Amino acid sequence: MSKKEQIEELQDGVESQEPRAESQEPAESQETQETPESEEPDEVEALKERIAELEDKNLRMMAEFDNYRRRTNKEKLDLMATAGERIFKDMLPLVDDFERALAVIDDEGVRLIYNKFVAFLAANDVHAIETEGVDFNTDEHEAVTTFAAGEDQKGKVIDCTQKGYKLGDKVIRFAKVVVGE
Repeated sequence: MSKKEQIEELQDGVESQEPRAESQEPAESQETQETPESEEPDEVEALKERIAELEDKNLRMMAEFDNYRRRTNKEKLDLMATAGERIFKDMLPLVDDFERALAVIDDEGVRLIYNKFVAFLAANDVHAIETEGVDFNTDEHEAVTTFAAGEDQKGKVIDCTQKGYKLGDKVIRFAKVVVGE
């Protein structure tokens, strides 16, 4: 075989392989398609992160709503418990006037009305703050002045100038007291 014949054979072989090359082009296009597939795991990871982010956001929103609901329910209960606070605060000067009247006038009618009034306040959970001989407490007492007393009276309430009252556990009027020093 001459070189010319060999070259022709090779050309014929190349021509016969060209259709194979064309059939390989789709294979190459598959390879180009595989590159997006190789990018898909990154996309899947990104989507998984997005799902986790949205789940976290949803959980936080649910918790925030639950806290809001609890807070508003607590505020409603507090409002209902202390709804009459203003009315009771406005009634306290009347109690003071009854006590002053009883100190001057010993009248059975005044005493009866006073007792009913105090019973009404107690029925509505309004109670006087204890002041006689107790330690001074800034949560319940307001110091009007201090008075030099012995060591045994230091930091204790010596006298009460105005009674204090509580509605349940909430102070609605502080007791004005004289404290020993």
